[in-house]
Amino acid sequence: MTTKAKTSEHRIDHFFSMPAARADRWRDIVGASRAWSSGRSNKAAVEAAFAELGPIEEFHAFPGPELMGALRDKLQGDNAVGFTELVRRVSAAIVTRDFKYDAAEWGTADEFADSPADVLPPTLGGRETRRPYFEMLMVAPGATTHAVYQIAEMRKLRRPEDAFIYEMVPVESFEDAICAAIINPYIAAVTIFEGFTYTSRHPAPVLRSVLANLVPEEARREDADLSLLLANSLKRLRPELDVYLLSDRRVESLAGDPRAASIRRVLYAIEEPLELHLSVLEGIQRRFETPFFDNLKKYARRPISTFHALPIARGKSVFKSDWIRDMGEFYGINLFLAESSATTGGLDSLLEPTGNIKRSQEMAARAFGADHAFFVTNGTSTSNKMVHQAIVAPGDIVILDRNCHKSHHYGLVLAGGQPLYVDAFPMTEYSMYGAVPLASVKRALLDLKAEGRLDRVKMVDLTNCTFDGHIYNTRRVMEECLAIKPDLVFLWDEAWFGFARFSPILRPRTAMGAASAIGAWIHDPASIKAYEKQQDELGSDPSADKLLETRLIPDPRKVRVRVYQTHSTHKSMSALRQGSMVLVKDVDFHTVESQFHEAVFTHASTSPNQQLIGSLDVARRQMELEGYGLVLNAIEISLSIRREINSHPLISKYFKVLGADGMVPAEYRNSGFVDFLAPGTTWAEQVRSMHEDEFCLDPTRMTLVCGTAGFDGTEFKALLANTYDIQLNKTSRNSVLLQSNINNTRSDIAQLLRVLLEICNAIETRLAHGGSGEQDAFAARVKSLMTDVPDLPNFSHFHEAFRQDAGRSTPEGDMRTAFYGAYDAAGCEYVTLHGEECDRRLREGPEMVSANFVIPYPPGFPIMVPGQVITQETIEFMRKLDVKEIHGYEKARGLKLLRPDVISAKSKR
Repeated sequence: MTTKAKTSEHRIDHFFSMPAARADRWRDIVGASRAWSSGRSNKAAVEAAFAELGPIEEFHAFPGPELMGALRDKLQGDNAVGFTELVRRVSAAIVTRDFKYDAAEWGTADEFADSPADVLPPTLGGRETRRPYFEMLMVAPGATTHAVYQIAEMRKLRRPEDAFIYEMVPVESFEDAICAAIINPYIAAVTIFEGFTYTSRHPAPVLRSVLANLVPEEARREDADLSLLLANSLKRLRPELDVYLLSDRRVESLAGDPRAASIRRVLYAIEEPLELHLSVLEGIQRRFETPFFDNLKKYARRPISTFHALPIARGKSVFKSDWIRDMGEFYGINLFLAESSATTGGLDSLLEPTGNIKRSQEMAARAFGADHAFFVTNGTSTSNKMVHQAIVAPGDIVILDRNCHKSHHYGLVLAGGQPLYVDAFPMTEYSMYGAVPLASVKRALLDLKAEGRLDRVKMVDLTNCTFDGHIYNTRRVMEECLAIKPDLVFLWDEAWFGFARFSPILRPRTAMGAASAIGAWIHDPASIKAYEKQQDELGSDPSADKLLETRLIPDPRKVRVRVYQTHSTHKSMSALRQGSMVLVKDVDFHTVESQFHEAVFTHASTSPNQQLIGSLDVARRQMELEGYGLVLNAIEISLSIRREINSHPLISKYFKVLGADGMVPAEYRNSGFVDFLAPGTTWAEQVRSMHEDEFCLDPTRMTLVCGTAGFDGTEFKALLANTYDIQLNKTSRNSVLLQSNINNTRSDIAQLLRVLLEICNAIETRLAHGGSGEQDAFAARVKSLMTDVPDLPNFSHFHEAFRQDAGRSTPEGDMRTAFYGAYDAAGCEYVTLHGEECDRRLREGPEMVSANFVIPYPPGFPIMVPGQVITQETIEFMRKLDVKEIHGYEKARGLKLLRPDVISAKSKR
């Protein structure tokens, strides 16, 4: 690759692939310098590579101006050996992150600087206790010119009793500050001095196209208040950051300015810098605190005698046993010391928290952008049922994705709500569904309105993102639905998407992110003008078709923002299995708060696991302090997997990762976005897609097509797990789902690619040695998996016996009555799936009505629900299924049905 090509590829604003690219470039310069020092190459290659590093390194505290200056001096002085040794040490420190803990890494090759990243003394256990390290962005006029002096002055403020240690990253423009915040995941705080400029001195065309959606146009005006605009822009980009403003204006009036709400503290610029230093550390401490986990650790250190019903507490029954001591040795003493069924003595009650659990939940609400957060220790299945019970009353209509997790269906059975199922767009080729088009949801609401039944609709319940990575335009969905019914409640199941809060490109599509945006919009005077303008254009009585084709604007004076989000913290963050949260942003929560607590009492265990609660507390801490970088890494990992699989000459012959164009039909990608790695695609186009398109694809979800290698999804999943120790969970008929998360490393990529290559080589060998017979059999297997796929069945309808209070043209039904009707064994019958009776009933009747849920895995959603009329379409799908796991279906007995005479008797009542 030419130097010119490399430069265009590594511009400073290619920020979403920057951390790994940065490490790679340091390794590249190490290779180039070794070639120079050994005489195998000239100095020019090293100079070009070093020049590329310059702009990026300005946005990181390490190596810093002193080390970069030392490298520059050695390069200009033709000291090849000295340059090579120093660049090797810097590169290693970046890859290993030793610079955060080892003061020696900050020194030049000749002498070490003062201790900028010192280490506390060893603990009694002999292990090193390291102070957590972070970096603070300093935006100030002339910051880079006086960087060495400013860094030295801030280092002088350090004290041995400081709980944390930080280094400075000085920049002197608005654009550079944004770039630094995006590129550098170690930045945890920002200090802004007034007087800086707007434009970066580096070329950043991609950054500027992204800023067009992020920064108000007024920031480019000469009279703009850049300090407040930058503070607000940084908080929109990374809301977890603490922002401090140092001003020589009247700080009293500035602190009271509504535009300064995102600033943690305003300081008078000439005051003692120690105040700033202490404020920064206190701000980090505020996020670092984990009230429940901290108290749990203290509890475990106390000599407590237990006289309650938890023999395993304190571990005596384990460690004194001759028979189960191995369990104690496996899990360790702290697990048992931290177990208790008590809710006093420094602990708290999860059911009615008043102490540290309450405080932990308040901190989680802050971190995830909610008004309230509730910890759940038995999974998001329970979280969903809690929300249904709290919000939905018997007879209420809920617009529900038929393709959603079974907990929503069961939640409606328990609450007595009537589902009005809406279907997601089908992806028949891969035997999976996508997400529900907004037009389907709007049509359901408009049909109910036409029937005079809109008042019965309580909630819209959708999955965001779907298991396969389809992300809704949550704000648009809620705004258009609220334009039809302004008091709708929304439940967004974000079981797999909780991490998205900490990505600036994904956050706007989360439930809480969209709810905050709508809340801000309705208080903007321009919102009323936009609404009234559209009303004038629509006229007094617009047709349903006109409303369907219009992007509706709600009346901001009537809108009630009522949004609930559930997420499986354990699925994307560092929480123990079954750790979940319910997040609430509901302006009318006070009207349902008591019933929400009743739902908690109903579904939550009275003996919750203390370790689960502690892990939820810690997961929040981690995401607030390093979640941005961890999510960035997860995205990088996924992009690397996509690129390596789809470009490998042999692997791509048998496997491929589907792009956005393969997962989202073009009609839902109005921006024209094709894929993350399509030639010429920039992150600006991805940001535009996230802003405009009806559906986007979560980059961390990778649908790997394996049918082209002759494997069905279940078979390939088992092969990876049993033979290669690679685990995954979701499959379809001809694909498996790979997920990158905050736990993955580049070593995981290497292992996956090695395994896929080994499998491909085995296929090649088998086909080469097996002759035409083996090749024909392989082709037939691929055809059966990739071409002869069953059509996906849509929801048929509820039997009229379970629609006695339903509308004439709307498909809701009383699923609860049908579900409990099946409790009478005498009122049920069984019909075998492949028998003649099944075909006769389909032709001649009476209709077959499902008595229970039938859920094949895959695809993992109910293809039959209680009270649903079973059609030929559904039977054909089941007959073509080759999966082993079908919940609710007994192969030996057949389909469980409600008897026709029982249904008939019910219809006459």
